[in-house]
Amino acid sequence: MPITAASRAIGLDFGTTNTVAALSQGGESAELLAFTGEHAAGSVFRSALCFWQDDDVRGGLAHEAGPWAIAEYLDYPLGSRFIQSFKSVAASPLFETASVFNKRLRFEELGQLFLERLTAHAGGTLDTKGARIVVGRPVNYAGARADAALARERYDRMFADFGAEVHYVYEPLGAAFSFASRLTRPTTLLVADFGGGTSDFSVVRVAEPDVRPRCVPLSSTGVGIAGDRFDSRIVERLVLPLLGKGSNYRSFDKILEIPGGYFADFSDWSKLALMRNRRTLDELAKLKRNAVDPDAIGRMIAIVENELGYSLYDAVGQLKRALSTEEQAGFRFTGGGLEIEAEVRRADFESWIAADIARIEASVDQALVQAGTAPDQIDRVFLTGGSSLIPAIRAIFVRRFGEDRIGGGGELTSIAHGLALIGQSENIADWSA
Repeated sequence: MPITAASRAIGLDFGTTNTVAALSQGGESAELLAFTGEHAAGSVFRSALCFWQDDDVRGGLAHEAGPWAIAEYLDYPLGSRFIQSFKSVAASPLFETASVFNKRLRFEELGQLFLERLTAHAGGTLDTKGARIVVGRPVNYAGARADAALARERYDRMFADFGAEVHYVYEPLGAAFSFASRLTRPTTLLVADFGGGTSDFSVVRVAEPDVRPRCVPLSSTGVGIAGDRFDSRIVERLVLPLLGKGSNYRSFDKILEIPGGYFADFSDWSKLALMRNRRTLDELAKLKRNAVDPDAIGRMIAIVENELGYSLYDAVGQLKRALSTEEQAGFRFTGGGLEIEAEVRRADFESWIAADIARIEASVDQALVQAGTAPDQIDRVFLTGGSSLIPAIRAIFVRRFGEDRIGGGGELTSIAHGLALIGQSENIADWSA
């Protein structure tokens, strides 16, 4: 059924790192929704939750989201639970619940609490009643055993009360629709969207402005590698060796290498945020007693117990961003008995992520093959998402298409903008994932 000019469509880019919403009320324009209040950061809402115990709140557990979650955590880190990048576990069959004080919360429950605060901080502008909701989703979810059907079930439950009409669209198609609004002539467009958890690619044929349909998707591919993976590579190289990775522990009369599972969780922000639970801390305490280097395991325990994960990954993010513009940058972190000062060259960082870059390149090539399009048939390339600013990422596209065909902009907002425009499409099913 076609949407009338008076209809409202809301595009929601629920991202691993940030969430952005946009509103279209007919025509071919959309406005980003801004959040209001002391900690607001314009139209960008951090995909994070903070919980703390409060007897005056029903159920005894209070919560905040977005930049307000960060503020609450920084005010009282030891008395709170901070969860970030929880979208990364949407498709994981290994994830069942997050332990938050005396409660265990499923993915969709975390998502519902997040949406509640997102809506509240939008100051009444995120009114979903009667609106068509278009939610972005990755082409392929993050995680080694990602189950797309499971992610869809969890998304359905998460958004069940958010709107009566909810559609899911591949995130790079949202970015393509946004970029298409700038174009005035027929164009074969490749969009590359680099998020926190996934990197996604779409080839779209864009017609002239007065032609309908304006955009026709030709292919979409993706890989569960993006900004969070690059962060983990930095942690693996600079931090984990000081926390016992590669060292040994005593088991009866044998000396064995410490299992890698704890270190894998520590280097994954979405899992590190959940390590502060009694079972994991008891296991780490036992490991410390038997470790050849107990002080190293003690440092890991201190970081987890003292909720220093956010500070650690903030330092990692600063280094990563600095290396996007500088050939060398410093890494500084102090806490939990750990002091790290290191100078890192961009060339070193690029060597750490080389295998990840190769998988991203293969996914780009797959998008071209699926679309039946050669590199020289791509008229424009649109790069979006924070990791698109990493020189090694940009080089993938410069090598294939040349500098003059590459464009960017709206790295954090283009997907939501495009999803809202897609919500005005008469044939929304053509875009639904």
